[in-house]
Amino acid sequence: MITQVKKKRLRLYKDRLNILLDIAQTINQDHTVEDLLGEFEILLREELEVGKILVFTNSDGEWKNLLISGVSASEVDKIDVEHDLLQFKSIENITLAPPEPLQGFDAVIPLFHRYRAIGYVLIGDVEEEHQGISPTIKHLKLIQIISNLIIVFIENKRMQETILEQEALKKEMEVASRIQTQLIPGEDELPKHKKLSLHSFYHPHWGVGGDYYDIIPLSKSSVGFCVADVSGKGIAAALLMSNFQAVIRTLFTSGINLKKLVHQLNERVNSSANNEKFITMFIGKYNLRSRRFTYVNAGHLPPLLFDSKKSHLSSLDKGCIGLGMLDVIPSVEVGRITIPKNAKMMAFTDGLIELERDNEVHSGLTKIEKIISNGHDMETNMEEAKALVSRYIESGAVFDDISLIGMEFK
Repeated sequence: MITQVKKKRLRLYKDRLNILLDIAQTINQDHTVEDLLGEFEILLREELEVGKILVFTNSDGEWKNLLISGVSASEVDKIDVEHDLLQFKSIENITLAPPEPLQGFDAVIPLFHRYRAIGYVLIGDVEEEHQGISPTIKHLKLIQIISNLIIVFIENKRMQETILEQEALKKEMEVASRIQTQLIPGEDELPKHKKLSLHSFYHPHWGVGGDYYDIIPLSKSSVGFCVADVSGKGIAAALLMSNFQAVIRTLFTSGINLKKLVHQLNERVNSSANNEKFITMFIGKYNLRSRRFTYVNAGHLPPLLFDSKKSHLSSLDKGCIGLGMLDVIPSVEVGRITIPKNAKMMAFTDGLIELERDNEVHSGLTKIEKIISNGHDMETNMEEAKALVSRYIESGAVFDDISLIGMEFK
């Protein structure tokens, strides 16, 4: 025979089961987080007659308020989760002796996932019966189960959205990388001339980067060279580089004075970068007939020039400060040299020689100097440099974009 106590218990179990089924159905229907929290708030306030609800959740290592209902801002501000709540490992009825920051609340419900605290639910102003313990206090375990379901669902949804955002960003980066690659000439797109052998290499560290190089035919007898490096990495640097490439292509002509060109470029960089970034650059012109090479090194790594006949290695360092470092560049020194026959030149960005090992930055300049100083032609030297970069990448030593152009003056 079923007693009244058993009937009451069965009704209680049935009510709990129905509540769980309703929450599970809401979760399975993939409602928004706001809808789910709204259902949870209605359940606590209307079904269980809870006046105060405060839910903390841990997301990416930071404690945040997920739900605040019936709780004043001053009450929320008094609570420090790590100091006041992490001590609770199980459900606690704090009605009789609540800690000072938790006064006004009746119970603390800790939420765990794989033995890690992921949230805390505080409830207060619980409606009590005239006799005996509050019915809500009897439902604390049920509230804990529902809260856990909701927070795990929200975390999973957040992770899913993060994955989708990452996928979208990955696709955008792939498109940006393809566009940037089109802006930078490949080896088969470099000018061809019997008196000048040209080669290039480009490796963006993050798919897109702030490095730039270009080799531009200025006239039948002159060729322009440019290697540049935008401070920083990623999308912002790539956007500034793309703008800089367009400006170079517009302003760099056979008749322009390099000193004037550098001042114009500095103005353009200042207007584009808003004093947030700067560009180091090596830019030069070579006359195929006279073998005269004029250049400006604007704060960039000096290119290496090797005179094969004299076995002499020199650096091209005359110039000025980087572009965008000051509103007006104080002075610009133009370098002028006559290139010896069969000389070789390498111009590159710092990603080629600044390498990481044991959390420290080391210089790889000596190895590049050895490559250009050997008796091989520039084509072979470039293959040696590319093989060296491949080894650097495999060892994890590369942490920046790499651009390299090689020239052999026949």
